[in-house]
Parts: sequence; structure tokens; C-alpha cells
Amino acid sequence: MSSARRTTPDRRTALITGASAGIGKTFASHLAAQGYDLLLVARRAERLDELSAQLHGDHGIRCDVFAGDLSDPATPAGIMERAEELGLGIDVLINNAGMSLSTKFAETPWEEVGGQLQLMLTSLTELSHRVTPGMKERGWGRIVNLSSITALLPPAEGLLYTAIKSYVLLMSQSLDMELKPHGIHVTALCPGFTRSEFHDAMGAETRKTADRLPGVLWQEPEDVVREGWNAVMKGDAVCVTGKVNKLATAAARPIPPGVQYFLGRTLNPFK
Repeated sequence: MSSARRTTPDRRTALITGASAGIGKTFASHLAAQGYDLLLVARRAERLDELSAQLHGDHGIRCDVFAGDLSDPATPAGIMERAEELGLGIDVLINNAGMSLSTKFAETPWEEVGGQLQLMLTSLTELSHRVTPGMKERGWGRIVNLSSITALLPPAEGLLYTAIKSYVLLMSQSLDMELKPHGIHVTALCPGFTRSEFHDAMGAETRKTADRLPGVLWQEPEDVVREGWNAVMKGDAVCVTGKVNKLATAAARPIPPGVQYFLGRTLNPFK
């Protein structure tokens, strides 16, 4: 679904994955309120259509949708082909789509493990790669990749989630170093526990465990999105959201993320 008004040269378009709920949906509302046109991606077409109609009605922005599963290797190319058909240049990319399997690595069928890797690692990287040339040509771009505070804390049992989020953190910093001279900011957004459907999707036991956690550990998606968007607009390569999360990650790592980023950028012997 899309509005009748076409995108004009002075308007910018944001591509948001995992846009039907949680942080992705909140990013869509946040950017629509600022006048960004949107291309929303998720598996649930009905939810996307409802959200598209709501955001167009509330803010008068153009809002197109693409119903697809990013665990399918063909989906990233399909999204970009659709954007080209619609005449959309992607100025903002929010790589939010994600999942976490609740079973142990050795007990999980490879098809499920491979799907998680495709969704959260390969598709995220491919979409970042595909939008970058247009951003460089226009001299402006913003990319937010959803990592997690787990990437900054000691490793724990949890299948591949922490390893994937660590990749997203490091990849985002490296990409920001490369692209910032071209007017493109890349931010690894690292929230902690955020109130959304994420834990429900992992099963009843995970939901019960999450419900027992103290309220001080939780953030609302609106707070996460506001902090993340402010960070990417300022050019911060890493954004840990919430005071409690900042304290936890600072205690876990002797060298703060900002200093690690500076050292990695300035002391790289391979440049």
C-alpha cells in the first residue's frame, strides 16, 4: 500500500526491516513524524498495510510496504528491486529484523540455525551494501543496525544470538569509519531488555523468565528509538541505551566503546 503522492527530491526515504512490531514499528512512527517517506519490510502483510495506512493518515507521508522473509536469501535483492520500481532512493536504513532461537545449538535443525544467520547477519550486511552506493552518490545517509548490550557483556549460553550481535557491533563501527567521510553515519544500536513481542516469540518459558526481571532493567521501545536516532544523527558509531545498560557495559569493559572506536580508527596498521 502506498499514498498517491510521489517522493520529491527534497524528501528522504527510510527502509525499515522488522517494521510490523516493537522497535521497528516505533522507528516507523518516529521517522514518519519527522516527514520521512517509508518502505516497511516484515513478514506480516496485513500488519504492514494497517501501519502504512495509519502513518500516511497521521503524517501525510508516503508509505510503501514489502511483505517478505529476510531468512530467504532472495529477499534483500527483492526489496531493492521493489524500491527501484517505485523510484525510491534509500536515504535511511534501519536493520531491525531479528529473532532468537530458544533451543540449544546442537539440538536445533540446521535449517533454523541457517535461517537465523541469514536473517540477522547476511541480510543485514547485504542491505547495508546495496544502499551504500546511492547514499554515497547523494552525499548523505544514515544506517542503524540493531545490535544488543549482549555484544558488550561477557559471553553466555544463548545459541548464536550474542555472536551475531557482536558481529553487528563490529561491522557497524568498521562501516562507519569507511563511510563517514561521504556523509554517511552508521550506528550499532545496543539496547537491553525492551518491551516488545520479541520475548513472546521465543516461547512461554522465555516470557516467564523475562517477566521475573526487575522493572528497572526494562526500556520502552520509544526510548530506545529516540536514543538511537539521536545517536546516528550525531554520528555516534555505538549507542548503548538507558542508564542501567550504560553502567552494566561500562563495568564489563575496561575500555569504553567510544575509546575502542577511536583506537580502532586511528591505530589501524592496515589503512
